[in-house]
Amino acid sequence: MSLLEVDDLRVTYRTEDGPVYAAKDVSFSVERGEILALVGESGCGKTATAMAIPRLLDETSATIGGSVRLDGVELTTLPERQMQDIRGKDVSVVFQEPMTSLNPGHTVGRQIGEVLRRHTGLTGRQVRDRVVELLGLVGIADGARRARAYPHELSGGMRQRVMIAMAVACEPKVLIADEPTTALDVTIQAAVLDVIGRLRADLGTAVVFITHDLGVVAEIADRVVVMYSGRRVEHAATGAIFGRPRHPYTIGLLDALPARARVRDGRRRLTEIPGLMPPATADPDACPFAPRCDRADDPCTTARPVLEVVDDEHLVACYHPGPGGTP
Repeated sequence: MSLLEVDDLRVTYRTEDGPVYAAKDVSFSVERGEILALVGESGCGKTATAMAIPRLLDETSATIGGSVRLDGVELTTLPERQMQDIRGKDVSVVFQEPMTSLNPGHTVGRQIGEVLRRHTGLTGRQVRDRVVELLGLVGIADGARRARAYPHELSGGMRQRVMIAMAVACEPKVLIADEPTTALDVTIQAAVLDVIGRLRADLGTAVVFITHDLGVVAEIADRVVVMYSGRRVEHAATGAIFGRPRHPYTIGLLDALPARARVRDGRRRLTEIPGLMPPATADPDACPFAPRCDRADDPCTTARPVLEVVDDEHLVACYHPGPGGTP
């Protein structure tokens, strides 16, 4: 049994314009100490999938289907009071923008301490000492002084490290990191990735890592799930994704990297994927990437391809898979 098992997960939002299918039959598992990356364009369902795991979606407007099991315990049907015991303790989240996630009216030490008091039973000096220890763990020096700071008094990189300290305060089994390096400079980005790498090595934490940055994925992830229009289109080890991508969408994402810019009209230009993703209100019985794909033919437009094994543990949903590769 894997630590985290997600099977046929479906997330549907109810809107005035009809249902929005944010995630459609998404399945994956994560082992202890493993980092699984979810990648794809904005709106492909990465965050909706990840936030459904600890049930952080607004249940008045979102419906979650399928199964999410943590150490064999089904989370989708767990009473809310029991979910509150799991969130922050067994499953923690590092949100994309710490300035909007941290409370501006409280010091960062108080906010980290709140997690400890809620889930560990620590009090008083024990909490203060643990907060300083956590700040040191994520690379913030002079933790006693920094703990008394308010979020606006810290840099963006420090705020992101505070979010990580808060997320790992109770040594969670699963850490969900939603774009934790977005808008950070290269030096701070490297430091944040180093912290996450040490946490998985030292604590055996499993990490679900959401990002647009394929360079970060190549550096930190063990396996990759490529999502498009709410579905998995490719799922394989990181080396296979970068060395031998099979889905045209994955190949397009890699070809769009600056390192693969091609000379056209005497200038180096990025290679773009033409067109747009289908609207989230649509769930056609066809390949959702077909309108943008130069391999598409009649089967692609009349029936949705099934995710199948094409190589050893390399899954692809395509009638005409690869190969692609590093030039």
